[in-house]
Amino acid sequence: MDIKTATALRRLRLVSAPEAVSFLLLLVCSVLKRTTDFNAVPVMGMVHGVLFILYVIFWADAWNRTKWDKKTAGLYFLLSVLPTGGFFAERKLKRAAEDAVIASRARQEGIVNA
Repeated sequence: MDIKTATALRRLRLVSAPEAVSFLLLLVCSVLKRTTDFNAVPVMGMVHGVLFILYVIFWADAWNRTKWDKKTAGLYFLLSVLPTGGFFAERKLKRAAEDAVIASRARQEGIVNA
């Protein structure tokens, strides 16, 4: 894996958890808006919107660089629109990065010819 691909995956991983948190906070703010006088929906909506746009941009970049199949790319996009999906995306991307590091070290030591 080249450095640009690793960077694209890292950016996607780093934005996925905050995007999920902002989505959950937006849902909480929506409920509070309807049940109390507290209205933080405009602020949380903006924060979540920016993080979601960043997620989609980083997702498209990662898809382009990694050459994911449509199923994998679709899974990561689906995880972005589910309330807690970003946490699962972050965990899955972290495992993939760790596996890539292990494979790279194995190639360097001549253990694997992959």
